[in-house]
Amino acid sequence: MKDTPHIIIVDDHRDIRDLVGEYLSRHGYRVSLAENAAALRKILRHSAPDLIVLDVMMPGEDGLDICRKLRADTQIPVIFLTALADDTDRILGLEMGADDYIAKPFNPREILARIKAVLRRSESMPVSRGKYDKEIIAFDQWTLDMKRRELESPTGLSVALSTVEFRLLKVFLEHPRAVLTREKLLDLTVGRQSEPFDRSIDNQVSRLRKKIEANPKCPTIIQTHWGGGYSFAADVETK
Repeated sequence: MKDTPHIIIVDDHRDIRDLVGEYLSRHGYRVSLAENAAALRKILRHSAPDLIVLDVMMPGEDGLDICRKLRADTQIPVIFLTALADDTDRILGLEMGADDYIAKPFNPREILARIKAVLRRSESMPVSRGKYDKEIIAFDQWTLDMKRRELESPTGLSVALSTVEFRLLKVFLEHPRAVLTREKLLDLTVGRQSEPFDRSIDNQVSRLRKKIEANPKCPTIIQTHWGGGYSFAADVETK
């Protein structure tokens, strides 16, 4: 990463772009502003940013579509700006590959803090250089290619994983048998402290169970510890 991190702010509201851009510039960041997907793509043709702050609700190509396309080609960290209050909408954004989200209205100091946290995480634990990235991991007759992010079932079928599902499974594989609280899982997967009564991790675990458990209603691989969190009960081996 360059000495001066380059941040792109994508929002169709000029006042928000200018406010966030000016605040980040005052704190030592190099900032580019884009009002839509076309403007973002123009910037990306000439530079490689360290992070993108992306509004979800924009006319035309919205933030979810932009993030989906970004994730097909890059691992640039993305923080969503969203006016959506429903947890389901926020979880959808994380599943598209966002690294964090900030609800509108927001305090610029919060954006700065979230950016610093995501950049620290991307430097210390880059997605492409994880603990197991050049190995095949086996558990309960399943295999996961960490480099290619390919999950294969016991019958040899390929099972697609969203970005959030992959991160969650990776965390479980790196902490087998350990009881991980909801707060710890959120911190390890999306890098933020949970809010009171935040149950987004429960939805993520439920989705992952539907893909790897023989009977998701009676799970044997990802076990629930009431009042504690979750643990990965299967033996984990590298190949």
